[in-house]
Amino acid sequence: MEEKIIDESKQGQSLTLEAKEGNKRKLYIESYGCQMNFSDSEIVASILTEQGFNTTQHLEEADLVLVNTCSIRDKAEQTVRKRLEKYNAVKKINPKMKVGVLGCMAERLKSKFLEEEKIVDMVVGPDAYKDIPNLLQEVEEGRDAVNVILSKEETYGDISPVRLGGNGVTAFVSITRGCDNMCTFCVVPFTRGRERSRDPQSIIQEVNELAEKGYKEITLLGQNVDSYLWYGGGLKKDFKNASEMQKATATNFAQLLDMVAMAQPKMRIRFSTSNPQDMTEDVLHAMAKHQNICNYIHLPVQSGSTRILKEMNRQHTREEYFQLIDKVREILPDCGISQDMIAGFPTETEEDHQDTLSLMEYVKYDFGFMFMYSERPGTLAERKLEDDIPEATKKRRLQEIITLQQKHSAYRTQQFVGQTVEVLIEKESKKSDQDWSGRTPQNTVVVFAKEHYKPGDFVMVKINDCTSTTLLGEALGYSENN
Repeated sequence: MEEKIIDESKQGQSLTLEAKEGNKRKLYIESYGCQMNFSDSEIVASILTEQGFNTTQHLEEADLVLVNTCSIRDKAEQTVRKRLEKYNAVKKINPKMKVGVLGCMAERLKSKFLEEEKIVDMVVGPDAYKDIPNLLQEVEEGRDAVNVILSKEETYGDISPVRLGGNGVTAFVSITRGCDNMCTFCVVPFTRGRERSRDPQSIIQEVNELAEKGYKEITLLGQNVDSYLWYGGGLKKDFKNASEMQKATATNFAQLLDMVAMAQPKMRIRFSTSNPQDMTEDVLHAMAKHQNICNYIHLPVQSGSTRILKEMNRQHTREEYFQLIDKVREILPDCGISQDMIAGFPTETEEDHQDTLSLMEYVKYDFGFMFMYSERPGTLAERKLEDDIPEATKKRRLQEIITLQQKHSAYRTQQFVGQTVEVLIEKESKKSDQDWSGRTPQNTVVVFAKEHYKPGDFVMVKINDCTSTTLLGEALGYSENN
């Protein structure tokens, strides 16, 4: 995922949690792809903790190795296959080690994975993690194990995830699963299933538990969080058949934000990922109402061309996106905005590409996630559209997008110089063990001298300098949220 302006992921990181006394078996788990995969890995670890497993960072000592996979681009899948080669080498030394593939790649390839990768003992789709204990029994009895059945309801609302490899400060809370949008380039509806939402009370309970454990920030997660809609469970399409009473008592995303913000007013709240067509004005007003909801929206656009947006089956035009950006700037003047962008989608002309660049000039995103188009098996684009843009053209257009984003990122960070901002300390700076690293409400990284502060502290920091992606400052004292 090297095309990102800022890499916020923990791609391929082995994740660990505190050992549970009495557990004898060792679990090694790696996660790739979106934040939802990392959240799901925490659910898997929670399930397996109850089955006698403790996590380890040492692949060689593992009894069970799980890799949580991504199918959004071909490169992500190839990365996983290379990791399986590494697992195979270790398995030759430790033949009792079992290997399982989780997530979107498992869902897409199903039992075919067992044929293609002989090392794999178990294939588990995103909605089947509760079945892992049964599947392990199948494996231990010498049978291959596959469960990739997609659910019609939220599957893990009753599981309290353990927090793997975290900093004890920030955590993910899943609120929706699946997606109904059917963008022509995307495999998510096929690998994650139909969109369904989680009971708001179970969300509040998880947030409250995190607050009790000392966490200071949560991110509400979903493939499409702002289409969250709870009226008693099941698929969103069933809402059309819901009773008038159910409709009257339904909870939408703006209302959920309000509930979470009021439940823990000292806790920072973020959310990801939004779709432009579902980002309603009441969500923006909920953000403006609560000081603890961060002024930051990840708002993928994918292209600046209305024609290409239509080919992608995005449910908005260029003009409608501009209107949404204007509304965000009106209601939340200091809101940080980031993007997803695809270069070289089928039939994209130079005029379409220029539309993308001009849209970026209009918005001036804080940062972005940019990729060349990658044809994904089973998608409508793969079936109906020829991947007709030459590789060299894709690379050139992508580089032009990245270069422009770097310019805009530098512009946005420069606006902070001279200001005093609130920073939540998350971890030690990568570049110096003398500095802390944290983020502003706008999601911009800030680095400053450690002094007497510690992770989890809210600190007011005066910004004296910046790079294109990072703010550099000096601490002035604790914020009132501390």
